[in-house]
Amino acid sequence: MVKTIDPIVKTYVDRYGYEVSTPVIHDPLQTAFVQFLKLTGDQTFLEFVAPDGPESNLVSASKRGGLNHLCFTADNLEQTIVQLEESGMRLISEPKPGRAFGGRRICWLVGEDPLPIELVEKLSENDLCVPLAPVDHEVNSFES
Repeated sequence: MVKTIDPIVKTYVDRYGYEVSTPVIHDPLQTAFVQFLKLTGDQTFLEFVAPDGPESNLVSASKRGGLNHLCFTADNLEQTIVQLEESGMRLISEPKPGRAFGGRRICWLVGEDPLPIELVEKLSENDLCVPLAPVDHEVNSFES
């Protein structure tokens, strides 16, 4: 979680050799701006998240900074939620389309560790859930 995206992205590109994978994406449902970076040849992304304005529900988290959450893919979102709830986690945000993931549904859970977990729904066995990768059904359309 960062206050603004541009300065930290520049640091990771210049200092650590990361490549910018997406433009800055505005997700009004999450009240956030996000941008993804990765290292050449790697399939793991860094996601920088910043509040989209003073009324964003992410403002207080951006003041703390640092690691904000971990993100995993899920073959069956509802089944994965049930399994995680049975293991002691609590759903804190119902599944909804995530702009940064091309409309794939995302949700959030938290457990005894205060670090939230984001789940991104895989649409097929070969779906890598690459940021901004389009999906081929109606959840790919958004209004800004």
